[in-house]
Parts: sequence; structure tokens; C-alpha cells
Amino acid sequence: MSQKYSFVSHWKVKAPIDDVWELIYDSVKWPEWWQSVIEVKETYTGDTRGIGSMRSYTMRSPMLYTLTFNLELTHREDLKLLQGNATGDLSGTGAWILSEEKGITDIQCHWNVETTKWWMNTFAFILKPAFHFNHAAVMKDGALCLGRLLNTEVHIIS
Repeated sequence: MSQKYSFVSHWKVKAPIDDVWELIYDSVKWPEWWQSVIEVKETYTGDTRGIGSMRSYTMRSPMLYTLTFNLELTHREDLKLLQGNATGDLSGTGAWILSEEKGITDIQCHWNVETTKWWMNTFAFILKPAFHFNHAAVMKDGALCLGRLLNTEVHIIS
């Protein structure tokens, strides 16, 4: 039986929202700067705004297992929201929510997914805390890598 997870990552970045938006939206380039991201491939381009586009993500956790999932972009509000549906090793929804106030970009990543790998579901009763730790570590890595790329401060709230 699949296991459900709900994660919220929250960062504050001392950078203009335009710069942050461009880096988050252009996820095909994440492997160039986000250490936990092994590969991102666009498999379908979608419409002129990217709606309907499909990208395949392969991520590495601190426990050295990988997850591969596809994410279809379902909603986009420039400089505010990216939302999509995931299938693959993870199934569910994800969203990036951005806002800016006084030169500080607030970023939230919401991830509501179920695991589909048999071993993750079979051993969830003992590994669930490790999966929460791994998600937090991957997202912390992303925040720190983003800060280095933008040469700025990042405050990780969660």
C-alpha cells in the first residue's frame, strides 16, 4: 500500500523575485547548480506558457537512493506560482509559491505525494522518519545551492 507524505519547504532569499523565478522555473538547468538533482529532461513542451509540459526528474537523497518522477505543469502564474502533477516513483501534486517584499523573495514548495516504490511502502513503518529527513536535506541543499548561485543570503525556515 502506498504511503502518503506532505512536505512544505520555506525559504527567504535576499534577491529579486525575477532572478529567483527564472532559476526555479528553468528546472532543466537544476542539475547545473542543485547538487541533489541528477537529471531533468523535458519530454513534452506543452503550450506557449509551458502548461502541459512534462519533465522527468531524477533526484538523489542523502541515503543514496534515487527517485525518478515526471511532473506535468498544470498551472503557472508568472512570478507567483508553478503547480503540477507527479507520476512515477512519486505520485501526487507539487507547487512552488513565490512572493517578494522589500527585496526578499519568499519561496514555498508544497509537495503532497504518495510513494510507489515497493520497498519504500513495505518498510515505511521504520523508514518514514528517514524519508522526512531526506526530503528536508534535499530541499536544504537546493536552498543553499540557490544562495550560492545568486551570491546572496538564504534563510531556511522549513
